[in-house]
Amino acid sequence: MFVLHIALQGCLRGDGVIYGLTADTGGHIRYLLDLVSASAQDRDLERIVVATRLFHGQLGAAYAVPEERIADKVTLVRLASASPDYCAKEAMHAEVASFAEHLIAWIAAQDRAPDLVHAHYADAATVAALVEDRLGIPFVFTAHSLGRVKAGMLAPSPVRPDLACRIAAEEAALARARLVIASSRDEAEVQYAGYAAYEPGRVRVLPPGSDLARFAAARPRPQVDAAIDRFLHEAAKPAILALARPVARKNLAALVQAYGESRALRARANLVIVAGTRDDIDSLDGDMAATMRDLLVLIDRYDLYGCVAYPKTHRPEDVPAIYAYARARGGLFVNPALNEPFGLTLLEASAAGLPLVATDSGGPNDIVETCGNGLLVDPRAPGTIAAACLRILGDPALYVRCVAGGARAAAAYDWDRHAARYHVLLRALLAPQQDAPPTRQLLVCDIDNTLIGCTAALEIFRRWRSRQAGLAFGVATGRSFHSAMAVLEQQASPRPQVMITSVGSEIYHLDANGVTYTADAAWRRGIAADWDRAAVHDALRGLDGLVPQGPLEQRALKLSYFGDATGARRVRGRLDEAGIPACVIHSHGRYLDVLPAAASKGTAVDHVRALYDLPEHAVFVAGDSGNDIEMLRARVQAIIVANYSDDLASNAALKHSYVARRTHARGIIEGVSHFRRILADVG
Repeated sequence: MFVLHIALQGCLRGDGVIYGLTADTGGHIRYLLDLVSASAQDRDLERIVVATRLFHGQLGAAYAVPEERIADKVTLVRLASASPDYCAKEAMHAEVASFAEHLIAWIAAQDRAPDLVHAHYADAATVAALVEDRLGIPFVFTAHSLGRVKAGMLAPSPVRPDLACRIAAEEAALARARLVIASSRDEAEVQYAGYAAYEPGRVRVLPPGSDLARFAAARPRPQVDAAIDRFLHEAAKPAILALARPVARKNLAALVQAYGESRALRARANLVIVAGTRDDIDSLDGDMAATMRDLLVLIDRYDLYGCVAYPKTHRPEDVPAIYAYARARGGLFVNPALNEPFGLTLLEASAAGLPLVATDSGGPNDIVETCGNGLLVDPRAPGTIAAACLRILGDPALYVRCVAGGARAAAAYDWDRHAARYHVLLRALLAPQQDAPPTRQLLVCDIDNTLIGCTAALEIFRRWRSRQAGLAFGVATGRSFHSAMAVLEQQASPRPQVMITSVGSEIYHLDANGVTYTADAAWRRGIAADWDRAAVHDALRGLDGLVPQGPLEQRALKLSYFGDATGARRVRGRLDEAGIPACVIHSHGRYLDVLPAAASKGTAVDHVRALYDLPEHAVFVAGDSGNDIEMLRARVQAIIVANYSDDLASNAALKHSYVARRTHARGIIEGVSHFRRILADVG
């Protein structure tokens, strides 16, 4: 396989990248270089090329070198465009047509054309679309950051023409790309959702990795310590560390404001801001000069001299030692960005042993949920940033838990694991499409603790599934589509032909390419007919014992809470009292979901059965917990795996179910075999 990456923005080079050299030389370059390095380890990838712009000027002669070898099988190719100079991203769309012509000519000169193009940022996607129009090479898309999100940060100001152009290019990219790769659920489910071309089933969440071993092994360096300590009167105090380019969306000013306005925080800790590399502030690119001036004004306004460090420069190899500086002083790491698409610095800081205080907008939601390594805050509320810092610094047990959670980051965010899933998707996209055998039976099972939960059982199920010609396979889960797909792919589960997600409020069907999915619009329209989400929300506001789950668990057709059995009864009573039709699902003793009255796993399975035109006896369902009850009681051939919870086996409504002797996926196979024997005997 030959993969061509296109990345036009920033100062891209094979090594020695000077992050922060320009406003566009940031995390996406690190992401790309780490991705191609991990991809190169796959023996099936014969060649990887990264195509970027060639330009001249004071930023360095390296960016005018036409070709640079990055690693074995990996080459960086620089091609000219209309302008010979460096172009900021705001000006990049004027370059795409000329760059595309040079790229098409370069491809024509190769012995073999790329099998697939991967576009990074919307301008690169515009180039990729032109290449596909001319040469027929399909492309996948990674946005890295989105114009609509930035426009939201700048509201209520009118959208600038360059930003409007970027948003239009992103719309076109979402409409054209064969697959969209996101870094977090927030990106996949919230940020993209504002686009007209958004199709959830064509977006995959593949969290980036990071070379975290060098951060876990980080040790202080005297020269790094000295560069920071020279700013500080009491250098031994805990350090609140921020490391980011000085651009407006990184919101460093809010951190300085939070620190300056909290007398308790100033007494407890120093503030260390490592904001890129600069010589003269006036020479900084884009809005970086204005951002640095804002920081200096705030430092002066709050008279923070002697307790805030803001070194002018650092080398990439100094970064682990900067984290180690804060760790040695019992400090923490803060990312106050207005939106953070992913947050590699959060993983680095965690691996180095620092608790986190991070923005609740973007990828940090996933990182903190996965690792339990810090606290999330509203980045627009400086007071909450200060309070979170004080909470961690003032609670030794919490501090230790966050450090322990951070140690899990290396296992959770690994580039080799990312590359393995990425390559499976690429190969599947390029594989010839085959006609599916006629569907004679349908199996739908829950995911957590039913299909997955036992590695050996899932491997047996995988082999069993491959022999089941004519059996359509689906899942029904409380997870969102992207959460479900991530865990299924991480566990190498067979790919479902149908996905019933968010407790039955959403249905997705596998496309002919065998990779992407299409949402079932008819199902959505049908269950939404009598659904008044705002009325449900208002009716349950302030109800005792009811705590909303996180923002990512709330859906257009689902409200999710934490609550016990008593809370579930109160919810049902409150909704009945208000005359609001809804379905209330309680499971695992603590999860409480409120859906449209017509929605549940059970009714969703029946919708799918009707689409497949199958009789009742041709459908098998399997589950383990309370949120499977509606599905299990509605089907004659219901399977309860042996590791069930919520007293399913003693539930009067489920007496017809087969309770397997085996757990997890082996219990599913056992149950299907049981019902097939009965059908054979009857037949």
